[in-house]
Amino acid sequence: MNLLFANDRRGAWPASWYAEVTPPLDPFPPLRGDMRADICVVGGGYTGLSAALHAAEAGADVVLVEAHRMGFGASGRNGGQVGSGQRLHQDALERMLGDAAATRLWHLAEDARALVADLIARHAIGCDYRPGVAYAEWTARGVTDAHAYAEKLRRDYGYDLVEPLTRDEMRALVGSPAYRGGVIDWGAGHLNPLAYALGLARAAVAAGAHLHEGTLVRRIAPGTRPVVFTESGRVTADRVILAANGYLGGLDRHVAARVMPINNFIVATEPLGARATTVLARDIAVADSRFVVNYFRLTPDRRLLFGGGESYGYRFPDDIRAKVRKPMLQVFPHLADVALTHAWGGTLAITRTRLPHLAAPAPGILSAGGYSGHGVALATLAGRLLAEAAQGGRSEDFDTLARLPCPPFPGGAALRSPLLALAMAWFGLRDRLGI
Repeated sequence: MNLLFANDRRGAWPASWYAEVTPPLDPFPPLRGDMRADICVVGGGYTGLSAALHAAEAGADVVLVEAHRMGFGASGRNGGQVGSGQRLHQDALERMLGDAAATRLWHLAEDARALVADLIARHAIGCDYRPGVAYAEWTARGVTDAHAYAEKLRRDYGYDLVEPLTRDEMRALVGSPAYRGGVIDWGAGHLNPLAYALGLARAAVAAGAHLHEGTLVRRIAPGTRPVVFTESGRVTADRVILAANGYLGGLDRHVAARVMPINNFIVATEPLGARATTVLARDIAVADSRFVVNYFRLTPDRRLLFGGGESYGYRFPDDIRAKVRKPMLQVFPHLADVALTHAWGGTLAITRTRLPHLAAPAPGILSAGGYSGHGVALATLAGRLLAEAAQGGRSEDFDTLARLPCPPFPGGAALRSPLLALAMAWFGLRDRLGI
């Protein structure tokens, strides 16, 4: 079974709140026949659209192919949080890679977030960007650690935008009895992820990139001039950029062994009206300290968007509402009577280290993915780095990310999902036991 078609209607965005409120783009035509390009990009999410935009702005002839619609995958469905740093905290990176490499990764992540802000401003992308992401802790120890980490960022990295919150301060901000405190990062933010993706698509077209939707890639022949074979044509290019992330399938075995798809789910409530202030007192996003993270924010029309729950394998659960309602009511028990008007799932990708995977896996081919839930900014940056590398300008930044450890998952494609499911079940038990 192909993940591209396991859970969604071909050529359509999922029935998410984002798709309902975001003005769509007119469909781009499928690729038909033979084409020649400097760069062929496979995948129309943040990575691919950023790569196409930056390569086209630099004068390259770019063809981008997407099996569904632009922003169809995780890029158009995620929680919309634009976080600071990498998926791992800096102290973990220091232990893993050393102080110098950890510092370099911090600055790269800051560059990524600045790039998102620049693209939104430069291309007038209306995606409702707002500052502020709170990190809510379930345990007193977690609060102590979060406050200590905020001080570390200030002391060692000169980052003073993280505000510690006591239990009472968190309760005043987030209307839940579950949390013991935490922090709020005012340098981070949140946005409408589908609107951001479609804004990148408009910008790429304006820069001269050729975008094709409804174009499924069957295989890629690497080489000095790699060839991308689709259902109804082919593209011969100087370089191919793989930007399919969790939807890569079998297009490249090296990448597939290291970048694993997982599914995550979101619901939207009916408009809460005056009750919205009993959920969030300010227009921020929140992520909590569960291993399978709960994340939420309010929409402009005062709905609660709440994400929670994961699954492994091809198919989404039959009842996404029920799957997400359970953690939602653990956080907000007073919303038991609120209707859920939208429910959707999406497929992202993780790596064993939770660090992104950038590589040149075969002659003429470049790849990026595995952002592990931290992809809005990192995927945008990765796209720019791939565009530079595809034009012969492989940079120190690309090499820094390409050198990150990214071991393959044990068991190969056949066993990695069952093994991960067992591991996640264990961590889910730890969450329930509070350890």
